[in-house]
Amino acid sequence: MNAHNYCNHQMNRREMLSICRNGFGSIALMGLMGGLPFGCKQTSLNEITETQNFAGKLPHFAPKAKSIIFLYMDGGISQVDSFDPKPRLDKENGQNPYDKFKVDATQFNDIGKILKSPWQFKQYGESGMWVSELFPHIATCVDDIAMIHSMVSDFPEHTNANYFLHTGHGLQGRPSMGAWVTYGLGSENENLPGYVVLDGGLTPPGGLDNFKSGFLPASYQASILQAKEIPLANVLPIEETNELQQTKLKYMERMDQSLLGKLGQTDQIESAIANYELAYRMQASVPELSDLSGETKATKKLYGLESSDEHCRSYGAQCLLARRLVERGVRFIELTIPRTKHDRWDQHSNLKEGHESNAHAVDQPVAGLIKDLKSRGLLEETLIIFAGEFGRTPFAQGTNGRDHNPSAFSIWMAGAGIKAGTVYGRTDEYGYRVIENKTSIHDLHATMLHLLGIDHFQQTYRFSGRDIRLTDVHGHVIHDILA
Repeated sequence: MNAHNYCNHQMNRREMLSICRNGFGSIALMGLMGGLPFGCKQTSLNEITETQNFAGKLPHFAPKAKSIIFLYMDGGISQVDSFDPKPRLDKENGQNPYDKFKVDATQFNDIGKILKSPWQFKQYGESGMWVSELFPHIATCVDDIAMIHSMVSDFPEHTNANYFLHTGHGLQGRPSMGAWVTYGLGSENENLPGYVVLDGGLTPPGGLDNFKSGFLPASYQASILQAKEIPLANVLPIEETNELQQTKLKYMERMDQSLLGKLGQTDQIESAIANYELAYRMQASVPELSDLSGETKATKKLYGLESSDEHCRSYGAQCLLARRLVERGVRFIELTIPRTKHDRWDQHSNLKEGHESNAHAVDQPVAGLIKDLKSRGLLEETLIIFAGEFGRTPFAQGTNGRDHNPSAFSIWMAGAGIKAGTVYGRTDEYGYRVIENKTSIHDLHATMLHLLGIDHFQQTYRFSGRDIRLTDVHGHVIHDILA
């Protein structure tokens, strides 16, 4: 076939893929480098200057927050024992809840008597916010916090409630909120992932699907690190020379590139190429990140690293590592709680021992994180969220525990764009149901994205025949807690 005839020849699919396959790698590379290049800064929505590291897509409007630290309280803290005091529980302790209000079916339906809180509450700060004895350190930070007492969940069981909290959907398979954030904004550090989960030792019900990218490209799923000297397996090279490692990586890339164009679905291969490249760069950045030797003794003490409680030391290391990740431009950092002898915050029995053990592990480190970020000028650009998947009942499960309660629970937010010292929403006299400013997980997600400069209505991804977003068809920004 001569050149003229070949040009007019209608190629079949096999010929097209054979000719074009080597170009797919370039397309993948362009995608990885899309948006603002590293070494550039956005000075307005339409102007770019080469002065600051900023990779990824432009926000929809000027953001308040650059990073999010999500303090995930796995299991569900009891709101009436932590931040939402109810004197009526003291007065009616031991009485039958069926005589007082309509009782919903619970997870285990072992409904006991009304149970007062074992802890005393006091008001703190200029805001006069109520906090129980469980959190004496966090109590010193209330004037930096916006407390939400009116959260509700659609699910009373851990797995579905965890998926709902993390992905905005009660079933597995959707992208996590961290994946949505990095999909929307990218990363400010080309040597670290944009989305990091710090493993405290407990995998939440629902497993790693809480942190996956769902139908988004696989490169947006979380990288899981531990707050240890070596935070990630295989992060140190085993090759004797850098040249040998480079040769191996180039060979793997050639093998992956040869598959591109031959398969209908290329996301996994393209993400693998991107992840190999990122993993290579992480070998230099991660050991430096996890090396805490340069931190002062005062800083380590602030985070509880000198505590006699090993779990406090463990969570303190996570919180300190979270601050170091924020300093390096990581977008979304989630912390999971340590495995204390009473497991997660899920106290169906032994409420006092279980909540005290978990609170002691996280209280000082969380307060230390707030104070450290504030002293470094980082709190004004970092959003901290402290939340579990639901709350607990005001009546006992059995005699000394509390069952799940999705109808009312408390969370708090601090930092970038938050109206500090604010209390939002209200529950009834028992802390059982919301009676003012009911707030959903979708509202939380909408507010979180808003502070990052993302309009949750506009951030969508085409999948299964429609444009899907983190907030689905719901969600309103909680403007009353914003500065």
